[in-house]
Amino acid sequence: MKIFNTMQRKKEEFTPLEQKKIKMYTCGQTVYNDIHIGNARFYVVFDAIRRYLLHKGYDVNYVQNFTDIDDKIIIKALEENCTTDEIAEKYIASTREDLVNLNVLPATTNPRATQEVPEIIALITDLIAKGYAYENNGTVYYSVEKFEGYGKLSRKKTEDLEAGARIEVEAGKRNPMDFVLWKPAKPNEPKWSSPWSEGRPGWHIECSAMAKKYLGDQIDIHGGGVDLIFPHHENEIAQTEAVTGKDFANFWLHCGSLTNDHKKMSKSRGNFFTYREVAEKFPHDVIRFYLLSGHYRMPMEFTDEALKAAAQGLKRIKTCHQNLLHAENEAPENADYTCKKSSHSTDFFNAMEDDFNTADAITAIFELVKEINTCLADTKTHPKKHYADMREELEKLCGILGITLAQTFTQNDKANDDQIEALIAARGEARAAKNFAEADRIRDEIAAMGIILEDTPGGVRWKRA
Repeated sequence: MKIFNTMQRKKEEFTPLEQKKIKMYTCGQTVYNDIHIGNARFYVVFDAIRRYLLHKGYDVNYVQNFTDIDDKIIIKALEENCTTDEIAEKYIASTREDLVNLNVLPATTNPRATQEVPEIIALITDLIAKGYAYENNGTVYYSVEKFEGYGKLSRKKTEDLEAGARIEVEAGKRNPMDFVLWKPAKPNEPKWSSPWSEGRPGWHIECSAMAKKYLGDQIDIHGGGVDLIFPHHENEIAQTEAVTGKDFANFWLHCGSLTNDHKKMSKSRGNFFTYREVAEKFPHDVIRFYLLSGHYRMPMEFTDEALKAAAQGLKRIKTCHQNLLHAENEAPENADYTCKKSSHSTDFFNAMEDDFNTADAITAIFELVKEINTCLADTKTHPKKHYADMREELEKLCGILGITLAQTFTQNDKANDDQIEALIAARGEARAAKNFAEADRIRDEIAAMGIILEDTPGGVRWKRA
């Protein structure tokens, strides 16, 4: 399996630090708002990566943090006249609910910054002792010039960064590129005791402390959005490697941005849609399918048209699966039947082995669907196991990507089910009485409800258009 490593800017053969075990960390939400659809892409992408690694038999220890103390959270708490803890609890709960709807597996551990303050303080203390950090009036800064490898992930040179820094350097900094590890609390802000001041940690140090605590000095995969390469991941490397003296992560994976009008979607720009807003118009499984339809490293343009196309594509796969189930139920047994494997599974796995290319993997699924539909259209009746083998293959490939094949309906759809069944029964009675005009009228009434009827030897089947 080859994975594109941001550190090396090329695909490399993946070998875990420990046989059959993978330590994986991704940077989660700063919880002051509902996740937007761009955040959803990040969660879905790394869930698909994790699912594929699990399929390959790896024991994946997956850590994904929540940043639950931050300037934005403090501002939100003031706006809503509540505590920062209440804001964090509210949006952690909404994020978890959204991830369940997106069929994202729960992380092994979801550490929260406020619950890891002792570990953060210990790491900062170690950085000061090793000469990589310094304190000034209660604020602790990381000294960028002390870390020789600074800029190796982003390919930025410190001299260029310094030249582009503001002329008015923050008071207390020795270098304009130095960044905060610990800051004193302002009046009425949440605070914790430390050797330097009553205050709170900076953003970057949180992830270094949490990754080190839950995964150790070195990890296999560190992931996040492409916007985190600099400065967040660059600073994580500087902090962690200064203490451990080891390479922090073997592979750095970064998810491309979701764009709106070809501009990066972000809360700071205000050009975003929350996941919940999008889910009001499109089913959760359609959104997931859409977010996996492009290669994870590439930017994706968010449009309603793209989601409508994804809805049609997913419907095609689900309809194929439903038709397979019916064919399997009605087919005869044949003990002598030998399964003939298609080539599409091979194409699927080749795509996933090549840097988790879900776009090509989905193409392989569509090719399998095409082959299945050709078989279903064949007038020849195949043995039950023939249909079962194809169904199991389709379910396996979709399952690896977390694509659910069960039909999804709105509450209104479900409420109409009894009415539809009653109309179908009435149509059956009219046909039995040779009242074909009434049977046709009922069929037209059912069609007007968006329902397609199929008369088969096994009875009437129906589905939504």
